[in-house]
Amino acid sequence: QGKFVESGGGLVQPGGSLRLSCTGYEMIFRIYSLGWYRQRDGKERELVGTITHDGITNYVDSVKDRFTISRDKAKSTMDLQMNSLQPEDTAVYFCNAAPGTSLHRDSFWGQGTQVTVSS
Repeated sequence: QGKFVESGGGLVQPGGSLRLSCTGYEMIFRIYSLGWYRQRDGKERELVGTITHDGITNYVDSVKDRFTISRDKAKSTMDLQMNSLQPEDTAVYFCNAAPGTSLHRDSFWGQGTQVTVSS
């Protein structure tokens, strides 16, 4: 199916780490820039970071130097390594094509994976 599938979330204490994984439509993973997104309770979904087809990454300031995005075109997977997690990182995390790409579509949003940072 075309929907993305996210996994790897869970409960972690402040300062801890988690690694999330994403898989989905093969053509998107092999050709297009991808992005990780998150949605906190009561707020709109927001972009966390992006990775191009060549592996160039970009992050919002709030996660820069703490989060790292990687991808494997052959396996159609993208990962998000999250370190030094803080309570404000608590959210449902999603993946999709990056903003501005023609394959970024609402129909591709998956269920997301819950990340909870709490002592």
